[in-house]
Amino acid sequence: MVINTNLQALNASTHLQQSSTQLAQSLQRLSSGSKITSPADDSAGLAVAMKLTAQMKRIGAASGNIENAIAFKQTQDGYLNKVNDALTRLGELAMMALDITKTDADRKLYDVEVQSLTTQVGDIATKTFNGVRLFSTTTLNVTTDSDANTFTMTGINLQSATYSNLYGDEAFPIGDNSYGAVYAMKDFKKVQSQLAKDRAQIGSELEALGYFHEQLTTLNTNLSAANSRIVDVDVAQESTRFAKYNILTQAGTAMLAQANSLPQSVLKLLG
Repeated sequence: MVINTNLQALNASTHLQQSSTQLAQSLQRLSSGSKITSPADDSAGLAVAMKLTAQMKRIGAASGNIENAIAFKQTQDGYLNKVNDALTRLGELAMMALDITKTDADRKLYDVEVQSLTTQVGDIATKTFNGVRLFSTTTLNVTTDSDANTFTMTGINLQSATYSNLYGDEAFPIGDNSYGAVYAMKDFKKVQSQLAKDRAQIGSELEALGYFHEQLTTLNTNLSAANSRIVDVDVAQESTRFAKYNILTQAGTAMLAQANSLPQSVLKLLG
């Protein structure tokens, strides 16, 4: 029996240290909710999780871009709906001005409302969305995924020759005589046809943007699930490990104390 080197105490100390390390790691995982609390835990998993997290952040930003684009197109359509209401009324007024029982004085009264409505259409043509013109020939490219691919939205131009005939210098008043109402009616019909095309274009683009948004939502959900399998702790499994190493730590502490007391038996030989 030796005194200077207590192999039993050294072994017990080593096992106690290992159990204590595992217990601390398990405690950290349970308290953080993550099973990768250090790069040493799973270096490859950490690398993959970092890339997944970065991609999800980009997807979130792209989703926000699409939602803003949808709001932009919906605002466009809201204004065009007002233009449609104005056109419907303008056609009604022009038709009323063609009534043979109406005098030029009556037509001038109708023309007051016509000028008010066409001025409103001209004002709508200048509207903006967060500083961006709603109605112009400029196409807008919307980011649709985490790789910066884009979807092109066609510009809607309310200042084109077709629309400007309503409120520009070429517009025909209906108050002078019935001929003015005839020509104005032709312009109203042209604008109505163009307006129908523009609103149909907006509708198709809104549908496409909604499709892109749904794709990103699905992709983000799947990436979140994949990332969760890598980094999120399984509480039930980790609780079992915690209990195991908690018991081993307590047992190791007791055994280390026991091993440290063994050399005291040498005193009996000396007695």
